[in-house]
Amino acid sequence: MPTITTDDGTSIFYKDWGPKDAPAIVFHHGWPLSADDWDNQMLFFLNEGFRVIAHDRRGHGRSDQTNTGNEMDTYAADVIALARHLDLQGAVHVGHSTGGGEVIRYVARAEPGRVAKAVLIGAVPPIMLKTEAYPLGQPIEVFDGFRAGLAANRAQLFLDVPSGPFYGFNREGAEVSEGLIRNWWRQGMMGGAKAHYDCIKAFSETDFTEDLKAVTQPVLLMHGVDDQIVPIDASARTAITLLQNGTLKEYPGLPHGMASTHADTINADLLAFIRG
Repeated sequence: MPTITTDDGTSIFYKDWGPKDAPAIVFHHGWPLSADDWDNQMLFFLNEGFRVIAHDRRGHGRSDQTNTGNEMDTYAADVIALARHLDLQGAVHVGHSTGGGEVIRYVARAEPGRVAKAVLIGAVPPIMLKTEAYPLGQPIEVFDGFRAGLAANRAQLFLDVPSGPFYGFNREGAEVSEGLIRNWWRQGMMGGAKAHYDCIKAFSETDFTEDLKAVTQPVLLMHGVDDQIVPIDASARTAITLLQNGTLKEYPGLPHGMASTHADTINADLLAFIRG
């Protein structure tokens, strides 16, 4: 199983498929999932001739269940180490939800020449938490509820989230996929409870304002208008005003997990942006 070991001794699992000299796309998963959440996209882009890479964030999936370092600066440092290990040049980084925060922090700090473009899908920047600067955010009680649910019964929380708001399966007329729900649960339960608990603070309270401002590469924001996890007004519609070279594409009626529920649509738009 391919892994790298970071400076603090953490083992990070990654997948690396396709020709090593092909254009590279790196996928960054959301909380509390793993690289497996990108299987559809990785197979699609592999068949389009790309090199596709995805890692399990520390504390998640098959990477070490870390007690420390479960915050955005370390997540970004882990990606810097992975990009250096794989010697990525001109890669496109695609992040969903928490992974979108990881992407924008990484791209703002990446070594020269490593990044060509970035894509944020249903992503948390600029900040999920309601603050004086960002009054459209969600109150801290929302995230305290996630922490309480995880501590009390993580297995149940990891059924409730995908069964309801994550994929929009709580909406009238939704076509519910038991496979997606069970796969979400499977991925979540692979990771460590301490890392998942810490990551709630990382994805909700990290302010990405300066990262968004610093990035000069083209950035595509893709966001479902019916995203119940990361509401669009507080995230993508605000983030686009901070980017130097950003494009916002909205998807009416689509949920937070639209890369899974509407993969064909998302894949086509990703391909057009990457090749454009």
